[in-house]
Amino acid sequence: MALRVSAWANESHLVLGQEATEEKFNEITAIPKLLALLELEGCIVTIDAMGRQRNITKQIIDQGGDYSIGLIGV
Repeated sequence: MALRVSAWANESHLVLGQEATEEKFNEITAIPKLLALLELEGCIVTIDAMGRQRNITKQIIDQGGDYSIGLIGV
């Protein structure tokens, strides 16, 4: 089953881009590809716990953005 990682502009209610992935765990490789297509200067990127990877958070910061990662406690 093909999945998509999407970039969503909350205030405009607009999908900015998508990256296809075959499996849930492939989100880790799809997220950096999608981020590379976006201008993140001054933006806040929200990602679920799957996106809590050093390379992803570093990329967001390197592109001028900030991030918020949702974690679910058990």
